[in-house]
Amino acid sequence: MASTYTPLGVELMATGENAGTWGTKTNTNLQIVEQIAGGFIQKSIAGGAQTTALAVSDGSTGAELAHRMIEFTGTITGNQIVTIPLDVQTFYILRNSTSGAYTVQFKYVSGSGSTVTFATTDKGDKIIFAAANDVTNPDIKDIAFIANVVEDTTPQLGGNLDANGSNVDFDDNTGIRDDSGNEQLIFQKTASAVNHFDITNAATGSNPSITAVGDDSNISINLVPKGTGEVQSNGSGLATTGKAIAMSLVFG
Repeated sequence: MASTYTPLGVELMATGENAGTWGTKTNTNLQIVEQIAGGFIQKSIAGGAQTTALAVSDGSTGAELAHRMIEFTGTITGNQIVTIPLDVQTFYILRNSTSGAYTVQFKYVSGSGSTVTFATTDKGDKIIFAAANDVTNPDIKDIAFIANVVEDTTPQLGGNLDANGSNVDFDDNTGIRDDSGNEQLIFQKTASAVNHFDITNAATGSNPSITAVGDDSNISINLVPKGTGEVQSNGSGLATTGKAIAMSLVFG
């Protein structure tokens, strides 16, 4: 009985076969298993729109599809498709290091199963698994790993965000919105700013405070209503409508 091979190229030797070459073939199998477990390969997919097949190499090392980590390289000038055979069942760590604003899709060679695609601007990493869960329409699925938060266009926290002693930087005219997308607090930038607010909470029996702090010795607080609006304290107006109020205040 002749040898058979796994979808990733490992040789399954029949009983009594390969006399005198068993050691060599076993070592090759172990090398194939090693590259499947943790091997890395760079694969150029440079060029215009095309399909690149990652082929199996039965009984020998070096098959591109039999590596754990695959980095796609090259300058692409059209959308790319990279395929694997229908019976391959494994997971991959993929990196898109191509240059050029085109998609890179990873899929089975045929069928209507799910696929994974790097967007035109996604030059990052993905962890995907090839399920081989159907004879004709197997699925390839993204484990949703992200290397950078910027790659997640709809990020959600699973708990409170701890800034860990660092600041949260806002671009000019950006800030905090409610869950309906309505602005609640917008920050405006002043070049070379040296003064700012210090907002402090309070323990039982004390009042929280909003304090002007900074490099200057004397700092007023400007409260500026819009149009004919007025600054109010608990519903009562404090000053002429539509004008800025400069006050040296300590709320507390």
